[in-house]
Amino acid sequence: MYRRCSALLFVASTLLSGAASAVEITGAGSSAAAPLYAKWAGSYQKQGGATIHYQPVGSSSGIKQIKEKSISFGASDVALSREEAQKEKLICFPSAISGVVPVVNLPGVKAGELQLTGELLAGIYARKIVSWNDPGIAAVNPDIKLPKLAIVAVAREEGSGTTYNFTDYLSKVSASWKESFGTKFTPAWANGVTLVKGSSAVSHAVKRTPGAIGYIDFSYIAQDQLHYAKVQNREGRFVAPSAFTFASALSSSSWKTKANFEELLTDQAGTNSWPITMGTFVIVPQVASNAEATTAALKFFTWAFMRGDGIVGDADFVRLPDRVQARIYNELTKVTDKAGQPLRWSMM
Repeated sequence: MYRRCSALLFVASTLLSGAASAVEITGAGSSAAAPLYAKWAGSYQKQGGATIHYQPVGSSSGIKQIKEKSISFGASDVALSREEAQKEKLICFPSAISGVVPVVNLPGVKAGELQLTGELLAGIYARKIVSWNDPGIAAVNPDIKLPKLAIVAVAREEGSGTTYNFTDYLSKVSASWKESFGTKFTPAWANGVTLVKGSSAVSHAVKRTPGAIGYIDFSYIAQDQLHYAKVQNREGRFVAPSAFTFASALSSSSWKTKANFEELLTDQAGTNSWPITMGTFVIVPQVASNAEATTAALKFFTWAFMRGDGIVGDADFVRLPDRVQARIYNELTKVTDKAGQPLRWSMM
């Protein structure tokens, strides 16, 4: 821990002149990350930092807006490819780790009692499994009295990084899903899937609809008192979503060993790994058209990484590995103004 803090403080201390706290920071994108950014922003402002205005409009919209240079930073639950980032002159880096979680509204079934496999989830969202007492669901839930109730499958309508990770997982575990729907921000959903906009709308739809199932970021589970389902991982174990099971998936990936945060974290090996783990990402311009606003955004995220680790856990996310944080700081030193001069800022 001492070596990590010393290294990060050294990098931060080389960014010398500060951005004014009066600058307002605008961001948009991932609704999954919104609870974390809200907590970071609240604490930052209390300590005299800039005001952050964040719109949870979905990853696709966040990417679009940062490309249009209409916001200080974009947010996505899927990393830009190296090729896209280079083409658009953007820098993309992760902010935290979380997981996509199936949530259900089944009368008489408590949180964590229902067990689902990837094939069952694929069948439900392909509308091949349409009743909760389906023999396939009953086979992996012998101790539950499943209701004779129609399944209402709820999905995100807009381009969503949560959807991208969810469909990536389904594509990895179901050949038929991969062939018919694939991994996409906005799939061509099967007829009968109920579409809503935003994570909050998924939560509301599931809570008010008996028989409903949705997928949502883990941070919404406690916040909205949702009932999650356990999911079978690659090792054949049915595991519950938690910071521990997300961290297990992270440990099995090249994020920890090589700081390779372009890798998706779905369907990772590990006895305790949550199978739909995901990172959430920040996108900033490599060449700032508004140097003051971009500097303020970089200062905010530097503060969050240096002093916001506790908030990450409180918001039900997992902090980034040291190797990843070190790579991020190296990337941030490459952001310049229009004249090609590196942006500089100080710790608050």
